Amino acid sequence: MSRAVDTATGSRPPATYVADLFSYTRRVSREVMVGGVAFGGSNPIRVQSMITSDTMDTEACVQQTLRLAEVGCEMVRITAPTVKDAANLKNIREELFRRGCHVPLVADIHFKPEAAMEAVKWVEKVRINPGNFADSKKFNVRDYSDAEYTAELERIRERFTPLVKLSRERCVAMRIGTNHGSLSDRIMNRFGDSPLGMVESALEFARIARDLDFHQMIFSMKASNPKVMIAAYRLLVARLDQEGPDWNYPIHLGVTEAGDGEDGRIKSAIGIGSLLSDGIGDTIRVSLTEDSHHEIPVARSLVAPFQRKSTEVSPTPASGVMPSWPLFEYSRRSTEVMSLDGITDSIALGGTEIVRVVVPRRVDEAVAHKRAGLGDFQPDLIHEDLPLVEVDPMSQEEIDAVNSVTGPRLVTVRDGVVLDPITAFRLLAAGIDPRHPILLKDTLAPVSGGEFIDHLLGSATVLGSLLCDGIGDAILLRSEEAPGQSLRLAYNILQAAGVRIFKTDYVACPSCGRTLFNLQETTARIKASTAHLKGVRIAIMGCIVNGPGEMADADFGYVGGAPGKVNLYVGKQAVKFNIPEAEAVEQLIDLIREHNKWVDLA
Repeated sequence: MSRAVDTATGSRPPATYVADLFSYTRRVSREVMVGGVAFGGSNPIRVQSMITSDTMDTEACVQQTLRLAEVGCEMVRITAPTVKDAANLKNIREELFRRGCHVPLVADIHFKPEAAMEAVKWVEKVRINPGNFADSKKFNVRDYSDAEYTAELERIRERFTPLVKLSRERCVAMRIGTNHGSLSDRIMNRFGDSPLGMVESALEFARIARDLDFHQMIFSMKASNPKVMIAAYRLLVARLDQEGPDWNYPIHLGVTEAGDGEDGRIKSAIGIGSLLSDGIGDTIRVSLTEDSHHEIPVARSLVAPFQRKSTEVSPTPASGVMPSWPLFEYSRRSTEVMSLDGITDSIALGGTEIVRVVVPRRVDEAVAHKRAGLGDFQPDLIHEDLPLVEVDPMSQEEIDAVNSVTGPRLVTVRDGVVLDPITAFRLLAAGIDPRHPILLKDTLAPVSGGEFIDHLLGSATVLGSLLCDGIGDAILLRSEEAPGQSLRLAYNILQAAGVRIFKTDYVACPSCGRTLFNLQETTARIKASTAHLKGVRIAIMGCIVNGPGEMADADFGYVGGAPGKVNLYVGKQAVKFNIPEAEAVEQLIDLIREHNKWVDLA
């Protein structure tokens, strides 16, 4: 990748974000105490969630927190949109103590420094969003001179310093949590709507905190698009390393607005699992548009393999292997195109062709009777019929043999290779010539049995991580034996990774005390009306706190504007305001029609 000097920061772009891309080592971070729970260091990867109740409803908040603690949640976040809400955190905390619950509480702050100053008196941690803590977003286009930019930073320092001082005095931790959708106009104008802008936004606040000798910080870089989220976290870790060894703060992982059901779990596994696989992450939150206690089993299943990895010794490939793909931005690996015999006709694979779905013959035979009704949702190629070249990526002799042939070959990792699949396929991509397409496998040692959720999370982590690296021209999913579920899971992973779109895509936030309508019911209603719109992306957000920029990749947005009222967006632009909730779904459909994205059901 290019090593040119970054003119915006005056620093050279980092070479990498992890000590070894081909061997798991958990990133070393400092320990940060949140109440009685330690994050980072040698502590386990912690799981957390956020309640959805109105913060002024003390009993509801207590009940939800108790339910989360019962299922293993190690930290609970509560929104504090106003000073009044923040003050009620005292009552929530006291009632939880009375009932014997000492789970750390986090106050979630947007827009209101005054609310943060009140909340920090009653909780063990405060979360601030650099994009809106001291800025309001107006989408102003403006060139900032260096002097003007410095003046803005001084204004932020003035607003932020009292909170840092009070947090230090009270031993309260802080998450500096950037959201892709709520970058300030100042950051947007200098760095763009980019992972770099997300990182620089957080570092500006961190430098102020460090100047005040405050170090109880945890960082997050959340986005609804896993590719953006992965790139931002990688860049964050690399930039922290560049700043110095004492910038080793813990990392909180999450894909924001992941959605619900399988889609939400898959998208979370791709983003979170990819980074955990690289040893990044000290605490995670799986954001689902469901009751929050459903998030915890998913989070615990995601971190479980990595809790074990810290004590395992795995084979290490030879040193000196260099990645052949960019590490901080998505670019699909360039290959030559091959023509293969597909199930019904010839299939082009590689190059810029869509990523293909390969299945064992037994899966094809099981779904063959309903193939005509599957539309885009059907297998492309049969595994047993492929002209595959299977190699051990640790064998230079086998790599050289593949590279010596003329023309492209479809290459994969041989079953039984004693490597983690992500490591194995990265090593393969680094070794073989770019002209050869690669067939990805979710596992190198197929096993029978097990729970579907574990298959879903494991396959999404492996395949999604590699696809977001730009590696892979076809996928073979074998962890799940049920034919229909296996095929559906393969397609849903491709959709969530953004490499093959075959259905409507939804960005749906997980709800919280700020939410202005019932997100679960509304999401279900919108899906019932729009699920047939292939390739249309719809954002469903209970409020605008994460920023209209979170809908940058969405075609349309359905956003709570006031109690019982909805605003509709096209991209990041609000076009209809204060629509009664009872009419909002129909008006959303009308808006989709106006922009020629609607298709009537056959």
